[in-house]
Amino acid sequence: MGLGGLGGDSARSPALSGDARGLLLACAWELLIFSLVFGFAWFASRASFEALWLRWRVGIWAIPLGIGYSIAIRVLLGVMLLTLGTFLVVTGTATAGELREFFLANRPDVEAVVDVTALRENPLYFWLTITLVSFVVAGLREELWRAGLLAALRTLWPRWFGSRVGQMGAVAIAAAIFGLGHLPQGLLAVFLTGFLGLLLGFIMVLHRTIWPAVLAHGMFNATSFALLPWATERLLEIRSTLER
Repeated sequence: MGLGGLGGDSARSPALSGDARGLLLACAWELLIFSLVFGFAWFASRASFEALWLRWRVGIWAIPLGIGYSIAIRVLLGVMLLTLGTFLVVTGTATAGELREFFLANRPDVEAVVDVTALRENPLYFWLTITLVSFVVAGLREELWRAGLLAALRTLWPRWFGSRVGQMGAVAIAAAIFGLGHLPQGLLAVFLTGFLGLLLGFIMVLHRTIWPAVLAHGMFNATSFALLPWATERLLEIRSTLER
């Protein structure tokens, strides 16, 4: 699931409600809509189990692979942002202060997605968010979408997308669509989610199964949600310091 763009109207209700019942209803609605669309697409295409990469190919290694990949993705994202920031500062394109202000101005609007206060104070809401939301609504649902798109591209244009190199190109297309789907949430969110989608797609192509990517995606989201209360407070402290 994408996190929103620049901190918007704090009075908005989060997409995942502010209580466990509302969160469950929102998840049920998301899964129902996706199931209908995905089911219709499957009925029209009759894509096979193999074509959708649903076979569990990695045995017990799926879980450690998911954990390892989720850590690697977070490290790569951090290194990428640090490298880009260092390059901009060294070349004189921007100062460190300007980059800090840009990040704070374009930070993901987490309040539009989840209720950070509920994450901090409601244990049931917290655990539903890092399990059901992270692994099913985000991880499984979004990787099924990615697998379906890749299967469609391979079937419709086998000459372009049938080879391993072609599948990497298909992953890039899926990542671009995934990132642009977060455009209302800000350009930074588009960039980060697009890069995340690219890495998850590469994992799927590498193993020819969705499950390590599903677990990596779920664990990435779960740790992100778990850290949100602390991270949000820290960002507010930094912003308050800069505004003094």
